[in-house]
Amino acid sequence: MEKWTGFIKNFQSYLKIERGLSKNTIDNYSFDIERLCHFLLQNEIDVSPIKISEEILQQFIYNVSKEVNPRSQARIISGLKSFFSYLIFEDYRNDNPLELIETPKTGRKLPDTLSVADIDAIIGAIDFENSEEAERNRAMLETLYGCGLRVSELVELKISDLFFEEGFIKVTGKGNKQRFVPIGSVTQKFISLYKSTKRNKLIIKKGHEDTLFLNRRGSKLTRAMVFTIIKNLATKINLNKAISPHTFRHSFATHLLENGADLRSIQLMLGHESITTTEIYVHLDRKHLSQIINAFHPRKH
Repeated sequence: MEKWTGFIKNFQSYLKIERGLSKNTIDNYSFDIERLCHFLLQNEIDVSPIKISEEILQQFIYNVSKEVNPRSQARIISGLKSFFSYLIFEDYRNDNPLELIETPKTGRKLPDTLSVADIDAIIGAIDFENSEEAERNRAMLETLYGCGLRVSELVELKISDLFFEEGFIKVTGKGNKQRFVPIGSVTQKFISLYKSTKRNKLIIKKGHEDTLFLNRRGSKLTRAMVFTIIKNLATKINLNKAISPHTFRHSFATHLLENGADLRSIQLMLGHESITTTEIYVHLDRKHLSQIINAFHPRKH
């Protein structure tokens, strides 16, 4: 598929340099195009990105629909639309062959929210007697929930990003955009405890001296490792919810809103470009909305 390789490489450069997208997002876009290339190879269809037709792409989408859920299918279509829009932008094509291909309706799937009791139970399940990583894991979970971070932001957090005296941490989010997020005294306490009792005893690998959360080999943690830690703790307390590091971020936003924080402040803390994204996160049950009306509307009585 050498006809595709050069185009994919140039598209990746465009996403990185001109759109400022993160490595994870670029990898997802690339994976979608590679999936299409694999389909073409399997079906012995020899065609370049410039010549590929709507009919072939319809076949591919139909094929994909048998393997993945509507949400993943929608993401693949969106990724490919971006690729062909890029080819138009660079004058390789005059049309986008996915223009008329409909994206499946997915609805807004909201992640499970943890209650404060759930979060306490998960952190309470950390084995402080037998685990060398217990202090680190508690500090990580308190940071995820206390600051509403994405897992990628958590593993990239640096010691030089901690401004405890001012009560903030500096977070590098999507597209390398930086924001300052408030950090409470409880979270500060557990990070300081981890640094002074466990982190300072590690032999730290070159290049990771400033990384806050380290694995036992003195390197930066992977995102997958954080997922595993959380899944294992959830299993330990028989929590019947599909949870991930993102669940802590979602709970952070939901609990803030339920306790009276305004949407704009939450948007700034989460690092969302658009308030619409924040609204998707912060679903509220009707009971809470009726409490808001009863508490704040001038015609409440």
